[in-house]
Amino acid sequence: MKNTKTPEATDSLDDFQRECVDLFMNAASSLSLPRSVGEIYGLLFSTEEPLSLDDVMARLKSSRGLTHERLRWLRIIGAVRKVSVPGRRKEHFTAETSLRRIAEGYIRDRIEPHLANGQNRLINLEGMVGAVPERESFQRGRINQVMNWHKFLTRALPAIKAIPGKF
Repeated sequence: MKNTKTPEATDSLDDFQRECVDLFMNAASSLSLPRSVGEIYGLLFSTEEPLSLDDVMARLKSSRGLTHERLRWLRIIGAVRKVSVPGRRKEHFTAETSLRRIAEGYIRDRIEPHLANGQNRLINLEGMVGAVPERESFQRGRINQVMNWHKFLTRALPAIKAIPGKF
């Protein structure tokens, strides 16, 4: 498997960790997420002990701002949890391994807002139909198609959310 990081960037990782980082970087890319999201998740997934922000930065040779931003988003969707480490004041993180929790968070953050906003956009589109009379029939057909998609996705979302719970 092709490693997209420079050798020095992954020197502090063992083979298992490097492979997990690469696996989750590719998974992130396939979901149109920044590769660094997958990189950080892969590191936390493949590391037994919780890691601090500084630990993640050092192991991945990444900047503080980028690492902080990506960890924050991973926490928002529930893919990463903050954990207490006795005797340590810094925040430490570990990977969530429940596919259901991760999928629910992803859907809540990335899909549900678009469905909620979609209803308003459809109303706006309906108001535009007829502005050019010779295109009204075509535009109504397209709006009906998108409305059907929206209704389907809204009804299907609970079932989609339940699928990861089976794993």
